[in-house]
Amino acid sequence: MPDIINLLPDSVANQIAAGEVIQRPASAVKELLENSIDAQSTDIKLIVKDAGRTLIQIIDNGTGMSETDARMCFERHATSKIKSADDLFSIKTMGFRGEAMASIAGVAQVEMKTKREDDPLGTQILIEGSELKSQTQCTCTKGTSFSVKNLFFNVPARRNFLKSDSVELRHIIEEFQRVAIAHPEIALSLHHNNSELFHLGKGSLRQRLVGIFGDSFNQRLVPVEEDTTIVNVSGFIGKPEFARKTRGEQFFFVNNRFIRSSYLHHAVQNAYEQLLPNDSFPSYFINMEIDPKAIDVNIHPTKTEIKFEDERSVYTIIRAAVKQSLGKYNISPSLDFELEQSIELPPKKSLEEVLMNPPKIKINKDYNPFREEEKKTDRRNNFFTASPAKPFPDPSGTETEKRKSGVPMDIGREKELSRHSDSQLEIEIKREEVQTTFSIEGEKTTKTAAYQLHNKYILAHIKTGMIVIDQQAAHERILYENYFEMVEEHKGVSQQQLFPQTMEFSAGDAVVVQELHEELQGLGFDINEFGKNTFIIHGIPADISGQNVFVLLEKLIEDYKSSQGSKADIKKAKKEIVAKAMAKNLAIKSGVELSKEEMSHMVDELFACQMPYASPSGKPTLITIGIEELEKKFKKG
Repeated sequence: MPDIINLLPDSVANQIAAGEVIQRPASAVKELLENSIDAQSTDIKLIVKDAGRTLIQIIDNGTGMSETDARMCFERHATSKIKSADDLFSIKTMGFRGEAMASIAGVAQVEMKTKREDDPLGTQILIEGSELKSQTQCTCTKGTSFSVKNLFFNVPARRNFLKSDSVELRHIIEEFQRVAIAHPEIALSLHHNNSELFHLGKGSLRQRLVGIFGDSFNQRLVPVEEDTTIVNVSGFIGKPEFARKTRGEQFFFVNNRFIRSSYLHHAVQNAYEQLLPNDSFPSYFINMEIDPKAIDVNIHPTKTEIKFEDERSVYTIIRAAVKQSLGKYNISPSLDFELEQSIELPPKKSLEEVLMNPPKIKINKDYNPFREEEKKTDRRNNFFTASPAKPFPDPSGTETEKRKSGVPMDIGREKELSRHSDSQLEIEIKREEVQTTFSIEGEKTTKTAAYQLHNKYILAHIKTGMIVIDQQAAHERILYENYFEMVEEHKGVSQQQLFPQTMEFSAGDAVVVQELHEELQGLGFDINEFGKNTFIIHGIPADISGQNVFVLLEKLIEDYKSSQGSKADIKKAKKEIVAKAMAKNLAIKSGVELSKEEMSHMVDELFACQMPYASPSGKPTLITIGIEELEKKFKKG
C-alpha cells in the first residue's frame, strides 16, 4: 500500500495558518500596527481603501530592515522577538509568533519597502500568494511601508464571508483605537477612502482619549493609579453619570497589550456597586504593568487572551483601585458631618405672634384627583403607538380591518389564511376565541374583562380555557411590525425640534449612523452630518417625544452592531434590525401597571399582528392553559 501522508507546500500551509491569524482586514491591520510598534516607530500612518478589501497600507518611521531580514520576515515562524522557548515567559514585544507576515503574504498581494537609517538604499519586495515576484533595491525613507492589496484574492470563499464595508471599517477602527490608547507617545493617523478619520499627535493618555472620543470626553474621566508588588494599575475610569446603557468604551491592557477579560470586567463593575443601575456600563481604560513571567500570552493566535499566575489578586487590586478613585474624587456617596452646623433654623416666634398670625392652610378648590389619573393614562397611551395621535380603540369594536395604531394591515383575514395555511389558521382560531373588548371581521365578541398579574402578565379567558400574555414581549411584537412598515414605506412622522440637538459620536458609531441614515429617516428622524463624527438632529419621530434621543440612538447603534449579518443579506436585514431595536427600547416593560382599556387594546393589537405568537427576538408572547389542564390540577391524587 503506498504512503498517503504528504508534506504540504508552504503556500498551502500559509493559507491554512491565515485562517486563524488573518480572519478579516482588521486582523491584518492589528498585526501590521504591532510590527510598527515593535520597530520603535514614533509616527505611524494607516491608509485603508474599501474597508481593507482593496488596500491596507502601513507607513512608519521605525528601524527598518536589512535586505536579508526583509526577505526572511515572510517565512513561517521567522521572528526577531524570541530565540528559545524560555523567551515566551519574558516577552516584552507585541508580536513573537512569526506567523502574521507569512499568513498575510499567503492570502494577498503584498508590496514592502524598507530601509535602515544608515543604509544608502532600501529594499522592495513583491509577493503574491506566498510566491516571491521580485526583490530589488529602491529609494525610500527610513522605516517601512507595507501595502496589502486585494486581501483574500486567492481565497474567494473567505472573501465572500466578509461583511459590509461599514462593519469591516468599524473593526479596523476598533483595532486602531486599541493601539492608539495603549501608546499615546506615538503619533498615529487613519485615512479611509481619501478621508482622514483620525489624526492623533503625541501626548498624554488623557489627550489621546480626548483625541479619539471627542472634547466632551475630558470631563468624564477620573484617574486610576495603584502600585503593588503584584501589578501596577494606571489609566482612567468614567464618572458614573456618564455610564452608557450599552457596552461602550471598555479597555483592558496588560503591558500595553489589549486583552479581553470578563473576570476583570466584573471587578470594575463591582466597584461601581450602588453607583450604577444594573443596566448601565461604565467606561474604563486600564493598563496593568506586570512581570512577564507572571502571565502567559501564548494562549491564542490573536494574543487577546492572557492567563495570570495570580488572577484572584489582580481582580482584588483592580476592584480596590477603581473603588478608591471613585471615593478619592468624591464620586461615591459620602456623609458631610459638618452639615448640621451650617443649618439655619427659623427664628423662634413668641406666643403673641403665633396667636395674632395663626398658620393658614391653602386649599385648591379646583383640584380634581381624577385628572391626575387621566394624565397618567394619556402618557401611557404613547407607548402603544408608532403613530403620535392614535387614541384608544372604541370599546364597541367598530373598526376591524385596520390596526388601531393608524398603520394599515397589509393582509386581510382571507389573504392571511391562503398565504400561511396551518400556522396562520391556528392564529385565526385564537383570535376568534379570545373573549375581550375587541372585534374580528366585524363580529363583536363577548365583552369580558382582562386582568393584569403582577404588572407583568395579562390574563383573558377563551372558550377552551385562558391565555396568559407577556405584556413586554407582546408590545415588542406590536411595535416591531409597526416600525418595520414605517422603515419600509417611509411612513414615520417627524416632529421638528425648536432647538436642534447636536450629537457627537465615536468614529465607529458615526459610521453606523451614516449607514442607517435612510432607515432613520424612514422612522421620522431628521438627522444630518455636521462636521467630523458630529450630527445635528432637526426632528425626531413624533411618538418618542419625551425620550432621551441620544440614549435611544446609542442603544439602536449597539443593537445594530451586535446583530448585523453578512454582506449578502445586510441590505434586507437593516430594516429588521432597526425595527427590532426601536421595539425593544420603546416597549412597555414588565412592572408597568396598565388600565383595563390598555390591556384590551394590547390584546387587540397583538392579534392584529402577522405573527402574534412570538416577540421579534423569538420569545413567546402568550401561552394557553386549557380547561382540561386546570381540571387535572384540582383532581385528587
